[in-house]
Amino acid sequence: VKMSIPPDSWQPPTVVLETSVGNISIELYWKHAPKTCKNFAELARRGYYNDLIFHRIIKNFMIQGGDPTGTGRGGASIYGASFSDEITPELKHVGAGILSMANSGPNTNGSQFFITLAPTAWLDGKHTIFGRVSSGMSVVRRMGLVETVNDRPSQPVKIHRTKVLES
Repeated sequence: VKMSIPPDSWQPPTVVLETSVGNISIELYWKHAPKTCKNFAELARRGYYNDLIFHRIIKNFMIQGGDPTGTGRGGASIYGASFSDEITPELKHVGAGILSMANSGPNTNGSQFFITLAPTAWLDGKHTIFGRVSSGMSVVRRMGLVETVNDRPSQPVKIHRTKVLES
């Protein structure tokens, strides 16, 4: 089923992740990464992320989710299997709360994303930054402290549902 892709004029500023730990509001960086923002917002609007887990959590580094298989190897974008990077030197992984695309090399963006828990300068120029946590950083920090085995939470940390805020 080929679903339609929204027009470029559709640029909702905020996506809320309603998680098992609490709500995380994300401000999207449409100016810097329009294709990436559209992918994330549209997947959220479609309910793609509903009931998915954060499959990878590394203390003082990041929390990663958005994979329907829950393995770190799955997921697809609204454009097809994957799409190209939108990397800009203006945006850097300077601290906690940065929303960035997970990938397996250049131009392999799908549906997986991560939120930083600390500065991660070594990821600059390798991962598309497309937003930041505008509220709910305490929720992100709590997620970053959950017990893990091989970077996988011992108890599922879930996105129950997502809300796209149009204004």
